[in-house]
Parts: sequence; structure tokens; C-alpha cells
Amino acid sequence: MPASGAILITGASSGIGAACARYLDERGLTVWAGVRRQEDADELARLTSTRLHVCMLDVTDPESIAAAGRTLTEALGEKGLAGLVNNAGISVAGPLELLPLSEVRTQFEVNVIGALAMTQTLLPLLRKGRGRIVNISSIAGRAATPFLGAYCSSKFALEAMSDALRLELSPWGIAVSLVEPGAVQSQIWQRATMSATRILEGVAPELFRLYEQPLSRMQNVMARAASRAIPAEIVAHAVAHALTAACPRVRYLVGKDARFRALLKWALPDRVQDRLLAWYLGFPHHV
Repeated sequence: MPASGAILITGASSGIGAACARYLDERGLTVWAGVRRQEDADELARLTSTRLHVCMLDVTDPESIAAAGRTLTEALGEKGLAGLVNNAGISVAGPLELLPLSEVRTQFEVNVIGALAMTQTLLPLLRKGRGRIVNISSIAGRAATPFLGAYCSSKFALEAMSDALRLELSPWGIAVSLVEPGAVQSQIWQRATMSATRILEGVAPELFRLYEQPLSRMQNVMARAASRAIPAEIVAHAVAHALTAACPRVRYLVGKDARFRALLKWALPDRVQDRLLAWYLGFPHHV
């Protein structure tokens, strides 16, 4: 891909998205960074070159997506788009029994529908630029974890969508890659913890007590995972490879924990994995 190619990154305010915007900008690519708040736009502009363009973008708002599409079409013309990085995402945490369906719908609206909406809108530009699509998934898109069922489900869906798109778009030479990190230094998990606290505050006490002990254990496990999390810049390197390599991979596992979890998923029967995970999380497992 030529260094003059333009890349759009959604969810570029912080974490993986911001790291990708900075790293690709350093490599000389023209980055369009989608953010939702002006203060995030100002901070990103301060840390990058004048090549970087910031656009206000909410992947759950059809008008915002359409406006971004019009802006890019006017700016890029027949050159088209060299890459789309669907990174915008949130994490809704808590036992599936206790999650309000509105929260689950929001989880899918951002992580799945938002990625598809951006892809549909920008495919004409991607065809012109013979561009690539990189979807930011997670090891949670291969192996589910209790109390993150809504998040894992959305990433499983993103993986299936990516596999279908990879085949559907191959006639136009549009490569579709998945990046699957493990624990990454990002605000998404702090926000997930805050969201879970808010959601569970409204749960009837007798229902909350059913999950109180394993939830407490899970919070400790997540805190330890966060302490070992890799910098978002490492994920940005995988994204850059997917966008620029002569032969991009279909999937990029990023981080030792992601590779280890994928190995367990491949090597062990589901029941054995269930028992190991229940033991690790410290709650009873009777099935």
C-alpha cells in the first residue's frame, strides 16, 4: 500500500484507536481519526503531524456515519480509501441473567452494527482505493469468559462477520483481517467495571447475592490481568502489518495471554476448559 494511502480509524479517542492513529501517522500514512468529543480531537492533533485529520464520528448514529462518508468522499475522490480500521468498541460486564436487555443491545450496536455500518458506507471508497479492512476483535472473540458474556458475544459476532466479508469482498481484492488482543492497557475495562457497578446497583439484593462471591473473584482476576496488560502500541503494530504487508494475515493474535488462551481453546475439550476456568475464577462448577 502506498504511503499516501488514507486510513480511517474509528474509536480513536484513546486506547488502541489512539495508538493506531499515532503509529500510522508516524509511518507517513494519512490518518482520518474518528472521535466523539472535541477535547479528544484536540489532544490527538497535538500528538500527531499535520497529515492527521480528525472527524467527529459516532458509529451508533446513522447521520454521523453518513456525514463522515461524505467528508471522505469529497476529500479523497477517485483515490479512494486505503484502509478502514473498525476499532470503536465498549464492554458491558455482568452476569447475563442480570443484564438489562437495553445494555446488551447497546453492546451489539457499538461493537457489531457500528462496524458493519461503517463498512457499508465506506465500501465504495475502499473499492476505488483497493483498500483493506481491519476489525479489532479480541481473544474474547474466540473464547468466552463468564461475566463478560455480552462483550464476548459481540466479538464472536464480529469474527463471523469478518469471515463472511473476507469471502464476499475478495473479488475486489479487499482484504479483511482480524486483530485479536488479550489484555491491553486501555480505559475500556475501567469503564466496564464502572458500567457493571451501575447496572448491578439496580439489581434486587436476592439476585445479586447469587453471584456476589464469583463476581468479587472475577474483579480480582481482571485487576491482575490489567496489571499485566500490554501497551496499546503493540496492537498498533499488528494493525499496521494488516494494512501494509504484501500478504496480510487473516487473524493476528496479540499478547502472550491471547496466544495461551487460543492454545487452550484449540487443545482442550470444552468441558475441561470449563472446569479449569471455574477453578481459576474460584467459583463452584457442578456440570
